[in-house]
Amino acid sequence: MSSGHIVAAILEKSNAVADFRTLIGATDPAKADEGTIRKMFAKSLGENAVHGSDSDENAMIEGSFFFSALEQF
Repeated sequence: MSSGHIVAAILEKSNAVADFRTLIGATDPAKADEGTIRKMFAKSLGENAVHGSDSDENAMIEGSFFFSALEQF
């Protein structure tokens, strides 16, 4: 899932998942909108530069993988 160092973060705001997914772009960088992270930096579907949760439920699961309950606000 990763080929190097990562930066993990939990974003907290209204509509965080949808807004972040708009910022990062489509999973397939060839289909991502201009100006998105994946359009600018991804090499392929397998090397797509960034991950973003696809739902609030998965965001909670994935956030708990990287951060303890005390580290999550």
